[in-house]
Amino acid sequence: MVGFNWQLDDLTHIAAEHKYTFYKPSPEVLSKVSVGEVVKLIFRGPGDDASEVHVERMWVLVDAVNPGARFEGRLDNDPFHIRGLQAGDPVSFEARHIINTEHHDPHDVTARYIKRAFVTNRILHDGQPIRFLYREAPDEENDSGWRFTAGDETDEYMQDTANIRYVTLGAVLSKDDSVLHLLDEPTGSSFKRDDVSGLFVADSRA
Repeated sequence: MVGFNWQLDDLTHIAAEHKYTFYKPSPEVLSKVSVGEVVKLIFRGPGDDASEVHVERMWVLVDAVNPGARFEGRLDNDPFHIRGLQAGDPVSFEARHIINTEHHDPHDVTARYIKRAFVTNRILHDGQPIRFLYREAPDEENDSGWRFTAGDETDEYMQDTANIRYVTLGAVLSKDDSVLHLLDEPTGSSFKRDDVSGLFVADSRA
């Protein structure tokens, strides 16, 4: 939907492509949105310099729920950068524009994989598949304990901290979700990818 000098982002396709890291409310949750609640939308528009486009996530108070998953509402806060838009301004939008609601979403995959893990750049940036993973005792509350490598990293490579990243499990799954079925395995678990079958088998190297 487009305003006088702003528009709303529809990130449905991005959410589908990045299901482990980008949250979009499930149809079940979107069907619960009602008058008087607030929903979050992504606004895009110019700032003080009209040539610059700013993106802001803001809450909108729902005033009407119409057939066809269409809504009417009012902006619930002032933008930091987008000009020509302020709290109280009317906003027409659709379910496809909503990126968050007041409702708990049991289908939120991003929340399921929000804990962090150590992974090498061979996987995260070079596009190599995961070939070895193990789970140790977490370093802190947000640590899943999982460690992922491509299996071809040298000792020298692993000693350089710039080659290792501490990211969410969702970020790892976005690169290679072939390990998804193993993530509930307990601390002390270790697996390697079999070179012949491509399947993961238990390993004792951890």
